[in-house]
Amino acid sequence: MFKMQNTSLRGLFALCICFSIFISGTVWADEITDSIKEAVDYYKTGDLVEAANSLDYASQLIRQKRSGELKTLLPGPLAGWSAGDIKSNAAGAGYLGGMISARREYRKDKSFVSIEIITDSPALQSMAMLFSNPAYATADGGKLTKINRQKAIIKYKPSRKDGEINIVVGKQYLVNIKGRKIKEADLVDYASAIDYKKLEKF
Repeated sequence: MFKMQNTSLRGLFALCICFSIFISGTVWADEITDSIKEAVDYYKTGDLVEAANSLDYASQLIRQKRSGELKTLLPGPLAGWSAGDIKSNAAGAGYLGGMISARREYRKDKSFVSIEIITDSPALQSMAMLFSNPAYATADGGKLTKINRQKAIIKYKPSRKDGEINIVVGKQYLVNIKGRKIKEADLVDYASAIDYKKLEKF
């Protein structure tokens, strides 16, 4: 019980700081700020459980907002290709570390490519370790290269005409490009179509 209250208090302390920033400038009303204010009100009355619940709800809404904005960084289809709808996901804080992602699929005849941008995921740390040690990165057939000045690991099987590219951007985002029945050049072209400078500043 004490642990729960202590965790709630730490979260609410951070909440109060964030809320003070909101009210120090122009205040706008939306579901996120309403939930933050609601959490503060519950905290003042001593209802720590409901205060924490409101804070968690606001946090989830913020993750959903980030996920929606992340969709704008996925490129359109290249010449001769078609693209499907963009799918975004914002996991809860207790699931997959609160992973946020946006994904889109592209097709051309029998060829298929998917691009996914991921952040706040345990997979990001694992992939970053591969980039820090070239021996690990190439141990299972991958090769290191640079795409638009970004370090990339390419794994491609010519016999099956499928493969993937992984790029870690600014130590915060994992870009994964997968393809089937395609040339390696197609994977590289789609990896090159992403605005990494914009993603770094996102």
